[in-house]
Amino acid sequence: MAKGYWIGRVDVSDADAYKAYVAANAEAFAKYGARFLVRGGDFEAVEGDARARNVVIEFPSRQAAIDCWNSPEYRRAKALRDGHAVADMVVIDGYDGPQPGEG
Repeated sequence: MAKGYWIGRVDVSDADAYKAYVAANAEAFAKYGARFLVRGGDFEAVEGDARARNVVIEFPSRQAAIDCWNSPEYRRAKALRDGHAVADMVVIDGYDGPQPGEG
């Protein structure tokens, strides 16, 4: 089964409020098996628009990613972010097919 991912692009307007969100989202992420692959960090926008912060979170499945997003634990955390950051978020299936140079 393919893993599921959250891909987020975020502009933070209140860093202190965002820290409260980050602390609070740990409960939901632990419950649903989340693992950060990208969490901020330096980047180079090579094409298109970018936001200041980028995040990629891996889940055991797309369903786990959706369940986390809809969970009361994450909704409580997200309420701390609302009004203090603007985010573009997608939940997407992972890919288990052939890779370049294989087969």
